[in-house]
Amino acid sequence: QVQFVESGGGLVQPGGSLRLSCAASGSFFSIYHMGWYRQAPGKQRELVASITSERITDYADSVKGRFAISRGNTEKTVYLQMNSLKPEDTAVYYCNRVKNRQSWGQGTQVTVSS
Repeated sequence: QVQFVESGGGLVQPGGSLRLSCAASGSFFSIYHMGWYRQAPGKQRELVASITSERITDYADSVKGRFAISRGNTEKTVYLQMNSLKPEDTAVYYCNRVKNRQSWGQGTQVTVSS
């Protein structure tokens, strides 16, 4: 079972930036197709960005051009650089595998508000 620990969230004004980090356990991290998900109050959890083992990335339309996902296989970490943040980006952000999802971590709260 792989475990994930997310960090880097916080309160930011509209237009601001944050960089989220996700530290993963497990010996096979480098081959996992990883994703960042978010869940806003009253809404379902959604996949916003993903990155394959070959570093091919994909984004939800709502964040395309503003968010960038990357990974460091040596340190078993996935990052999410979030720029031009909007109030509608407010959510708890989680990382997990895209296929064969594991147990969810505690997530990290991102609040975009003036």
